[in-house]
Order: sequence, then C-alpha cells, then structure tokens
Amino acid sequence: MDLKETIKKRASIKKYSDKKPKIVDVVKAVESANVAPSPGNLAILRYLIIEDLDKIEKIAEACQQEFIKGAKVLVVFLSESKDCEIMYDKRAKKYVKQHVGAAAENFLLTLTDLGLSSCWVGAWSDISLRNILVIPDNVDIEAIFPVGYQMKIDHKKQRIKPKIEGRLYFDNWKNKFRKPFESISD
Repeated sequence: MDLKETIKKRASIKKYSDKKPKIVDVVKAVESANVAPSPGNLAILRYLIIEDLDKIEKIAEACQQEFIKGAKVLVVFLSESKDCEIMYDKRAKKYVKQHVGAAAENFLLTLTDLGLSSCWVGAWSDISLRNILVIPDNVDIEAIFPVGYQMKIDHKKQRIKPKIEGRLYFDNWKNKFRKPFESISD
C-alpha cells in the first residue's frame, strides 16, 4: 500500500475479530513508532505489549472502555522523560507530547499497512493502570492501543475530515492568500 492510500485508509476501529495478530507484525509497528522524531534524539518512549487476556480485561475496566476487551493484544506507550527534562527544562513536557504523537502516527499507519486495526485510547484511571501493569511513578503512561484485525461486519472507513479551506494560512494568522498566487491543488 502506498503512503497516501494508507493515510486515507487508517481509521479508529473498535470491533476486532477473534483472530490474534501476529506478534511479529505488532513488533514491526512498534519499531516504526521507535524511529519517530524525538527531542534531542533521546530514547524517551517505552512500549509494553500485553497479550494476557485477564490483564486486557482489567485494563478495559481501568479505561472504562468495553471495546478494549475485544482486542487480543494491547500496546501501551510509556515515557521516561528525565533526560528530556534535564536537556529542555520547561519545554520538555511539550516535546514529549510531540514525540508521542509522531510515534503514535507511525505506529497506527504501520498497523494499517499490515492489515491490522486499532483505536487510540487516551483515558484511564492512572492508579489502576499503574497497579495492573506495575508501572513505577517516574514513568508516564502516554497512550493505549488495542490491536486486532477489523471485524468483517464492521465496514467502518475513516470519517470524512474537515476540509483545509478556512484553516490554512500563509505568513500571518488568518491570512488565506499566498503571494504570488499559485494553486496548491493536486
């Protein structure tokens, strides 16, 4: 699949078949997350792959999101940002967020390219999740990704995204015109 097609095909899927994803494919997606741009090229992110179905059920409860139970594999993105904080001080928090976003997009696009599906989960009980996964206090939980094959009966496609018109500016805030004029359409 080419990149443009993969981007258009990627969607948040919450219904998974009973077929368990190949762990090698999940690791490929994690590897693509791992090469995302990071502040100062620091190795901030950690990745926890969960295959234990009892743990997955407990995590679904900690997130209050029932659909997570349908996944056979979860990937949890974690960060250890101490080095980033030393290097970037107050900017570190913003840089870690940017890194997580870039890594997550690489991860999701690679899953899509491999025929797998996911849905980015960003809400959970921090205390519950830390207890379930034995995560120390100096490590932040960034995101949870249930991974599976899309259920065939759920033909969900990516929702239509808002058009760029009215949201793209040049040189100054709210300036919709670029000089000299040049068409930016395909």
